Amino acid sequence: MRRALMVDLFSTLIPGGHRERAAVHSEMAEVLGVEPEDFAAAFDATVYERFTGAYGDLSSTLRELARRCGGRPSDDQLRRATDMRRTLAQELVGAAPASTLDALATLRSAGWRTGLVSNITSETQTQWSQSALSQHFEVTAFSAEVGSAKPEPAIYLAACEGLGVEPTECVYVGDGNDNELAAATALGMHVIRTTEHADSDPGWAGPTIASFAALPALLGAPG
Repeated sequence: MRRALMVDLFSTLIPGGHRERAAVHSEMAEVLGVEPEDFAAAFDATVYERFTGAYGDLSSTLRELARRCGGRPSDDQLRRATDMRRTLAQELVGAAPASTLDALATLRSAGWRTGLVSNITSETQTQWSQSALSQHFEVTAFSAEVGSAKPEPAIYLAACEGLGVEPTECVYVGDGNDNELAAATALGMHVIRTTEHADSDPGWAGPTIASFAALPALLGAPG
């Protein structure tokens, strides 16, 4: 019986914010005194480490990224860059469409258990509780907290354990980034791709919806 809904965050519930990230990261690089191109490359090269919290809190992470670029920022520079990144995280997490919030409320009312499974860094996790999305989820499995990132099984299983369900009892919804759809399928979840914010896995042959708002009609009640 399918009774739990596992959902991705970025490019599923909210836009990925790629342009916004690029602009803010360029400004952060200037604040930290390093070349924007080098800083962007360091971000890309440390995705897994940042997702799993390998460098500690945001300030420590930015210090490490700046070091990789040949920079030695002061505490004040780090504070300013940290504030910029936290503001960006707050704006991105707060960008859920009203239709998505309505769909989540409908699914909860229908009896679906809900869990969020997301590859995110610590600053996004910090902003989560202040977002309108947070009230619609019983359990969160954040990579920075779990220490595992999609497509690794551990992050999905952490959400399942939190809800007290088996993977085979879950529907997983995501855009397909990080090979998340295939990984959820391998665990026995019923998987649905959404293309509302990004077409991240165009080769996906399974069920696909163009809007998260279509999910309540597709799923109905648990069972």
